[in-house]
Amino acid sequence: MPGPVRRRPAVPPGLMLPPIGRRSFVRGALAGGLGLTVPGLLSACGTDPAVQSADTCRSTDSSATDKSLVWSNWPGYIDKGKQTLLDFSDETDIEVSYTPDINDNNEFFAKIQNQLGDCEPIGRDIIVLTDWMAARLVKLGWLQQLDHGNLANVHANLSPSLQGPDWDPKRDYSVPWQSGFTGIAYNAKYTGEVRSMSELLTRPDLKGKVSLLLEMRDTMGFMLVVNGSDPASFDDQDWSDALATLEESVDSGQVRRFTGNDYVGDLDKGDLVACEAWSGDVIGMQAANPDIKWLVPEEGLMLWSDNMLVPNKADHKANAEKAMDYYYEPEVAARLAAWVNYICPVDGARQAMEKIDPTLVDAPLIFPDEEILAQTHQFMALDDATAKTYDTDFSQAVG
Repeated sequence: MPGPVRRRPAVPPGLMLPPIGRRSFVRGALAGGLGLTVPGLLSACGTDPAVQSADTCRSTDSSATDKSLVWSNWPGYIDKGKQTLLDFSDETDIEVSYTPDINDNNEFFAKIQNQLGDCEPIGRDIIVLTDWMAARLVKLGWLQQLDHGNLANVHANLSPSLQGPDWDPKRDYSVPWQSGFTGIAYNAKYTGEVRSMSELLTRPDLKGKVSLLLEMRDTMGFMLVVNGSDPASFDDQDWSDALATLEESVDSGQVRRFTGNDYVGDLDKGDLVACEAWSGDVIGMQAANPDIKWLVPEEGLMLWSDNMLVPNKADHKANAEKAMDYYYEPEVAARLAAWVNYICPVDGARQAMEKIDPTLVDAPLIFPDEEILAQTHQFMALDDATAKTYDTDFSQAVG
């Protein structure tokens, strides 16, 4: 194993926006007027996709004779130069074709739905998708069941907080890649502490100076919590009440705009003084501007994960499982976390980080403690019809 790697600077000089990363592309595109609206993305999905199963769609594995692996991930979501992947290839003789071609969950779904719905290969052995989309693929029967016998590191080191999601309770189909928090960031140069999402939505001195996110599950998760509902289990009436809370904050002028991660520059300049924000962005901002503060709202945090999945008809499932397990070696996980700045899902990586980059050992947004994790919420899985309805509701509410 190579020695420690140097962590990339979190923000380029002058606080330019960071390179497009995991949760950046579609939000920036929406805010930048590229025409990618929620209804537009939904319409791209076409008719209801076909459901498959292990009986109707059988896959074969060529891993024993073909030492190769095709992996699709999000841009900017691996260490510089993909050194960890090069080391994996050296250790296993598995040649990896790694492509950062997933820019958005819905967009990627539109690319693969016809093939997977018809039980045809998509030319990929690992794809990385967010919880709610991973849940959708599980329900559709489009994923191969993982062999737990090939995932010893995963079983030994997967963080307890990420074990047993309701959509994959035994982790038979998914292995978390990275996770992140959604909370509140504020600029202490221009405002005092913003203690809660309720304050963000109602405090008079913040009026017209705050932003919320274009990610429906993040923003509406908070609207549900503000109203006393549980994002992990709610009904249509709860949804309607939460939507009314959002619409009220928009109609009153409290919310200046809805953003992707382009809130970064505005918050730094003071054009926004507080906002709903993603943890990885805040780590980057704080490196250049100590006035940027991160806060766990009184209502808690939204927690999300991106997951490694093996689609039906993938030819190299065992090779994919070796790669998944490799990234659950604590030292490998620490090297990755030092570059991507999101929550590491691997127990033991914090101790390994002492050798990689000691300045990150106590970074709460990479290695959160149990107190922080106990304050997190996750958005429940939705069926296709409900998801389309809620996405349309949200799109109309944000204008």
